[in-house]
Amino acid sequence: MRRSTSATALPGPQPKERHDWQTVKALVPYLLAWKGRVAFALVFLIGAKVANVAVPMVFKRIIDALGVPRGLHESAALLVPLGLLAAYGVLRFSTSLFTELRELLFARVTQRAVRTIALQVFEHLHALSLRFHLERQTGGLTRDIERGTRAIGSLISYTLYSILPTLVEIALVLGILAYKYDASFVLITVGALATYIAFTVTVTNWRTHLRREANELDSAANIRAIDSLLNYETVKYFNNELYEAKRYDGQLQKWETAQVRSQMSLSFLNLGQALIISVAVGLMMWRAASGVASGRMTVGDIVLVNAFLIQLYIPLNFLGVLYREIRQALTDIERMFILLNQHREVQDAPDARTLEGGGCAVAFDHVGFGYDAKRQILFDVDFTIPVGKTVAVVGHSGSGKSTLARLLYRFYDVNGGGIRINGSDIRALTQSSLRAAIGIVPQDTVLFNDTLYYNIQYGRPEASREEVIAAARAAQLDEFIARLPDGYQTPVGERGLKLSGGEKQRVAIARALLKNPPILIFDEATSALDSKTEKAIQAQLEQVAIGHTTLVIAHRLSTVMNADEILVLDQGRIVERGSHRALLERDGVYAQMWALQQQDEAEQASPAALASLAS
Repeated sequence: MRRSTSATALPGPQPKERHDWQTVKALVPYLLAWKGRVAFALVFLIGAKVANVAVPMVFKRIIDALGVPRGLHESAALLVPLGLLAAYGVLRFSTSLFTELRELLFARVTQRAVRTIALQVFEHLHALSLRFHLERQTGGLTRDIERGTRAIGSLISYTLYSILPTLVEIALVLGILAYKYDASFVLITVGALATYIAFTVTVTNWRTHLRREANELDSAANIRAIDSLLNYETVKYFNNELYEAKRYDGQLQKWETAQVRSQMSLSFLNLGQALIISVAVGLMMWRAASGVASGRMTVGDIVLVNAFLIQLYIPLNFLGVLYREIRQALTDIERMFILLNQHREVQDAPDARTLEGGGCAVAFDHVGFGYDAKRQILFDVDFTIPVGKTVAVVGHSGSGKSTLARLLYRFYDVNGGGIRINGSDIRALTQSSLRAAIGIVPQDTVLFNDTLYYNIQYGRPEASREEVIAAARAAQLDEFIARLPDGYQTPVGERGLKLSGGEKQRVAIARALLKNPPILIFDEATSALDSKTEKAIQAQLEQVAIGHTTLVIAHRLSTVMNADEILVLDQGRIVERGSHRALLERDGVYAQMWALQQQDEAEQASPAALASLAS
């Protein structure tokens, strides 16, 4: 009974499973880009097979010529085999020559197709919505892409290198056998072919299900491993190394069982194919031996039939391997095509415009939004950030503050109302120009596993070294970098784990400065820092915000006191708005939050003050 693999499937909605023919058709346009190379490669390919079939026929004539009785014409008889031997050598070499020419011509076609499709999948994944990437599992995704790109080369190679030449060779052999000998040779060959193909297709279709199961279990094991390694510190905090190893091994056990079943089915297939070929070879040699014994066939004929049997055995055997590999390649490539056809939740409108440069005024116009239709996050959110001004949004965790930043970036489209920049709905703008106009210093700065210089320059990859250094200096990173042995070339580690929270935040500030967009978002940029570091970075953020249209999302109210307007968000609704002083005088929700935070800071400061007096 086939084991259920629903737990290992990719999360989120998936398109329907593709048919094999659809996958093959999807590859054709990539090959048609190189029509000339493909045509010449096919000519050489067919030439190699014609030469290969001609070799046994020349060999037969050599045997028959050498069998001529020696006498007065001995010298003439000797010249005939010498000419045939030369032809034999030329045909042998021609087979190899045409095969290598085919490989040389088609190598670029195959590799360019692999490169193009892999790039398209990569670009498509970046174009998918944030919802997809929050739900995806990185380990399984990367393994699916890796297997898919590898299978593309195999599929193209097997399809164009093997199917057509194998059919050509079989047709040539059957034609020669039918022309020169009785129908029994053709009947045995055709019967063996039909039985072989039917057996191979039936068993391989069964094996495909086992292969798909093994692939899914392989992806699931990889997901477990990567997820555990990405959370290395959490595993250590809770002393759960053994627990993680058991979880990983449990998945590997399932994969091991599936792989063993797959190998057993492969052995069954190989033995069945060998049995069919052996029976066919025995029957045809029996017919050939009978022909020689009755005088209807020469010794050269039996050599020819035997050579044809050997040559047919190779393509027949390869036909089985070919079918298995094509089906396995189609299985491997299936998920990658599913990724390529994954629906883009957020797309540019056909007539989308480019956002013009210069100052930007941002308006949230009665915005309503929910990540899920059953649970709305924002209700009738309405506010404006004039050009060059700063608006802060505060509220308890889960009130919908960070959702505002995601909507402004258009990671999601609003369910109601609209977001406008300089009067234009952002849905009418190209996503590229919209995001080019926005810079962010996030709460959790994630860096690439590269150097400090690379991570700062990522804000504007075309920036010069002098501009990168100036941005680092403005973010007060230069003194820290100067103390490092490798300076700007210091690796930051995966996700920036080699840097402290404050250092990562300064890199984020430097990136935003280097990008220098008209709109800035500070999304709880100091919430994870200590008080001293927070004050230093807060001063930098306020300096950076000068002249920019700025949205500040904060939990700590002390970081937004100087904002031009403060919005208090509660359960997705704006319940208060005004300046810091005006909100305190109102003595509402903001004033209560301020009082609680002041009390918490006083309680935290008391032990430190007592310790200072004691010392």
